[in-house]
Amino acid sequence: MDKILLQIAAELKVRPAQVNAAVELLDGGATVPFIARYRKEATDNLDDTQLRDLEARLGYLRELEERRAAVLKSIDEQGKLTPELRAAIDAAPTKQELEDLYLPFKPRRRTKGMIAREAGIEPLADRLFADPTLDPLVEAAAFVAGYAGGAEALATAGFADVHAVLDGVRDLLSERWAEDAALVQSLRGWLWDEGLLRSKLMDGKNEQDAEIAKFRDYFDYDEPIRTVPSHRALAVFRGRTLEILDAKLVLDEEALPGKPTLAEGRIAVHLGWSHAKRPADELIRKCVAWTWKVKLSLSLERDLFARLREDAEKVAIKVFAENLRDLLLAAPAGKRVVMGLDPGIRTGVKVAVVSDTGKVLDTATVYPHEPRKDWDGAIHTLGRLAATHGVNLIAIGNGTASRETDKLAADLIKRIQQLAPGTHIEKVVVSEAGASVYSASEFASKELPELDVSLRGAVSIARRLQDPLAELVKIDPKSIGVGQYQHDVNQSELARTLDTVVEDCVNSVGVDLNTASAPLLSRVSGLSGAVAAGIVRWRDTHGAFRNRRQLREVAGLGEKTFEQAAGFLRIRDGDNPLDLSGVHPETYPVVEKIIAAVGRPVGDLIGNSDVIRKLRPEAYADERFGAITVKDILAELEKPGRDPRPDFKVARFNEGVDDIKDLQAGMTLEGTVSNVAQFGAFVDLGVHQDGLVHVSQLANKFVNDAREIVKTGDIVKVKVLEVDLARGRISLTMKLDTSVARGRDGRGEGSENGYRPAGRDERARSGAPRGSSPQSAAGGAMAAAFAKLQSRR
Repeated sequence: MDKILLQIAAELKVRPAQVNAAVELLDGGATVPFIARYRKEATDNLDDTQLRDLEARLGYLRELEERRAAVLKSIDEQGKLTPELRAAIDAAPTKQELEDLYLPFKPRRRTKGMIAREAGIEPLADRLFADPTLDPLVEAAAFVAGYAGGAEALATAGFADVHAVLDGVRDLLSERWAEDAALVQSLRGWLWDEGLLRSKLMDGKNEQDAEIAKFRDYFDYDEPIRTVPSHRALAVFRGRTLEILDAKLVLDEEALPGKPTLAEGRIAVHLGWSHAKRPADELIRKCVAWTWKVKLSLSLERDLFARLREDAEKVAIKVFAENLRDLLLAAPAGKRVVMGLDPGIRTGVKVAVVSDTGKVLDTATVYPHEPRKDWDGAIHTLGRLAATHGVNLIAIGNGTASRETDKLAADLIKRIQQLAPGTHIEKVVVSEAGASVYSASEFASKELPELDVSLRGAVSIARRLQDPLAELVKIDPKSIGVGQYQHDVNQSELARTLDTVVEDCVNSVGVDLNTASAPLLSRVSGLSGAVAAGIVRWRDTHGAFRNRRQLREVAGLGEKTFEQAAGFLRIRDGDNPLDLSGVHPETYPVVEKIIAAVGRPVGDLIGNSDVIRKLRPEAYADERFGAITVKDILAELEKPGRDPRPDFKVARFNEGVDDIKDLQAGMTLEGTVSNVAQFGAFVDLGVHQDGLVHVSQLANKFVNDAREIVKTGDIVKVKVLEVDLARGRISLTMKLDTSVARGRDGRGEGSENGYRPAGRDERARSGAPRGSSPQSAAGGAMAAAFAKLQSRR
């Protein structure tokens, strides 16, 4: 364990004592959010990112040590564990290098090399390699003639003649060399540095086929494997899995007949052998070639492809996690009455109105689009709902018919303002990713049992605008759709990473104990799904919690759980004002000490910056809670329950820009960042297809990672560089001073050609028929409703 602690400390560039404290807390059942927030004293300010990295490395290194012990035991039981081998195994820094050392000793099916060894050919092989001046045919003939069991016994073993014996020599030597850990690791490192990932369209595939054409960028592609970006690697691997692309690891060399390859040359150098035209040299050359072509080339390609995939998946998962974090921590609209519109064409637009606390007030289905084209009827129904319930915000899902439904909402707002001047209603297009998953979920059926599945999606769309975090936690993070190639990466690792993001986001914001749903509560530090459900049951039975102490009355919620969770749970209008803050109950005595010193009640102290900023943390520290903890307490008292999320803003889409065909090079538009990758940011312009701002077009400076400039949910201004209608690609720039020349086919020619990684099709929005234009103003009933609404205001 000391070895593991020292290694983690070196990797994280922190002191071993900090790592030791964190490991003890983790092993004791503490969560990362709790340690990062309330145990800064113990870990000397390790933050949540460092703790997550520590937790991951701790798991890996512990698994490595367990495997190391198993390998040592296995080799020792075979009686083959030498001091040198033990030292090499003890020093192996990774699982792969450990497996390289274990390979010659790993129990496996009999190989040709083993059969040759059992037949007694090994001394002959050793002699020919040690002294290439010997004639292989002569030596093999002598071996056959002198075989102890006679020619018949040798034939029974599979070596009927001299040539079969020499084949046995080849199999034995090539197998031995292919299991040389030092050689394998040397070749693996060299191939990573010098190899090329090459992909081509597989023979017999029609490149005009729509599904195949998505991989056009990789029909004739190669790139040094060590520099292949994550999105390109995953695109190639997807094309390979779909049997569209033929992908190989190759070297940049010209293969000459009869000449050794670069790889064979490196094997020869490692063995200390060179071809000197001695009698056995040709046999040894064939053994070297066999070692590479049969034993190592494919296995090393698999190893390096696995490494490339693993690295690419790490980046893809990291991008997904960062986008999810941005989406969960997006600005909440807050306590506003929201109308959610789940767009549809033939099945109609599903409508749900929710109160400022998220309660469903009313639902409907309207049919403004094909085939009914009941625009006026839809406006009338929506207007009545808006007037009846005082709607001041409209959330529109971004799926099929989103843009047409956005026009419907715009017409509705225009008519409302004509009928009731001064009425202020905003509309926002929001991501509906995961709404259908929520609608059909067990939780949705319990939460909204009276609603049809089709209407639950509209409720989710409305609520996620009020509070994205509270609503999106009800959905499997993988279904939220802010990642790329998410179905191609390690699903268990993706789920683990996304779950930690959700946990960190929920605990950084805090949760209202009296209004939070069970899924939201289950993400609070220390709370399981069962305990979260128990909290809701207690609330339903006893009414609202008045103080945090009452949590101890919840069945299954013990002292350890209370310690982990209490600081992240908020109670509004409760018995103790501190229960609305992030001050942990265990530190309430510290607050009481501060109150006594300043001579003011806690209600006067909270939010009083003039008083709080004059206090010195050191004056209230003790053996249990030091100055770091007291400093955090004072910060929380100054701004109790502060929300780290930004203020709510709304993007304004350009009128008359409804479809990709409406875009022209040089247009300046406003949009919402829907997804961010290292190579650029995708921006929703309201035309059913996101545009790409390549990383080179994000700013007038070098940008290594797009997230340095933008994040998911940001509202940005962009200029159109190019529109590729055939491939459905939109190239954008955030450098608004960029000049754009008119190109052929009405496309712009900017300084960069935008592109989308192949395989991004699962995120592309479906196109839809344009809706009919607005008709005449609604009738008197609707006008009367809005007059009544205006009089109430």
